Amino acid sequence: MLNEIQADAKSRMQKSIDNLETNFAKIRTGRAHPSILDSVTVEYYGSQVPISQVANINVEDARTLTVQPWEQPMVAVVEKAIMISDLGVNPVTNGNTMRIPMPALTEERRRDLTKVARQEAENARIAIRNVRRDANNDVKELLKEKDVTEDDARRAEDSIQKLTDDAVKKADAMLAEKEASLMEV
Repeated sequence: MLNEIQADAKSRMQKSIDNLETNFAKIRTGRAHPSILDSVTVEYYGSQVPISQVANINVEDARTLTVQPWEQPMVAVVEKAIMISDLGVNPVTNGNTMRIPMPALTEERRRDLTKVARQEAENARIAIRNVRRDANNDVKELLKEKDVTEDDARRAEDSIQKLTDDAVKKADAMLAEKEASLMEV
């Protein structure tokens, strides 16, 4: 019983860390990276799909992405989708290939993005602590029903706290790394 609670807590905490990683990937640094376009979708044969499923996305240099749709009619559709996205970039189309120059970030914008990153990290820490609370409540419920001894319950709570501390450390390390990459000129 206690092992199941701990395993569930560990997997839920890992999901919070994975979600934080996904959210950090959406925060744009000054460098070009194909994952920047992950949130942009286009209409393709009646359904919304990510651009990566209808085109090749490559990094040309540190500040430029190239997008090459697989079908000629998709060039205009992909270009329009990128323009109306909230990424703040404008593609330059040359035949079948689009070049997307990444504008340099201003100091003020870097600070704003750092605040967003801190908020995402705080949300992840809150989610991790909520998982800890749920797991501890489950352990207390087992103790109340006398399914486990007090010593076992205490050990389980200590183990859950260790999992929580490890997950929060990971989140903090990821935040420090993201802040460093955002403030890098």
